[in-house]
Amino acid sequence: MMADFGTPAPVGTVEGHSGILTIRGGGSSRGWNGIRYQAGLSGKNVAARHLSMNLATIPPGGVAHAHIHVDFEVMLYILQGRVRHEYGPGLSLALENGPGDFIFIEPGVPHEVFNLSATEPVVAVVARSDASEWEHIVPYQRPNTP
Repeated sequence: MMADFGTPAPVGTVEGHSGILTIRGGGSSRGWNGIRYQAGLSGKNVAARHLSMNLATIPPGGVAHAHIHVDFEVMLYILQGRVRHEYGPGLSLALENGPGDFIFIEPGVPHEVFNLSATEPVVAVVARSDASEWEHIVPYQRPNTP
C-alpha cells in the first residue's frame, strides 16, 4: 500500500515534517554579487545549523565579483557553462571549470568568477558549510583597482 503524500506545497515553499524537509522546484530567486540564486535550503527556512545549498546562475558574460568566504567551505558542481576562477593572493592564479566539474573552495581564499560565454549562463549547485548563506562573505579588493 502506498502512502498518501497529499498535495505538494506551492513551488518554493518548505514542506515536510519529522526531520525531512523539501523545497520543490526551488521557487523564487534573488540576486547577489552578479549571481542569481534559486531559493534553496539554509538556516533561513529550515533548522540547518551548518549547511546551506542553492542553485546559482551567472548570466552570459557575468562576473561574481572578488570576495572571500570567512570561516566556511564551499563546494560547487557545474551543471552548465564554463567559468574561470581568478583566485589566490592578488587573484594571480587562474583555473577554468565546466560541466561535470566538482569544485572545493577553502575558507579565506580570495576569488572572482567569470562566465566565459557571452551567450550561455553558468548553472551550478552550491553547498556551503554555513547555514547563513551570504552573511559571512566579504568583498575582496583586486590589487591596483580603485
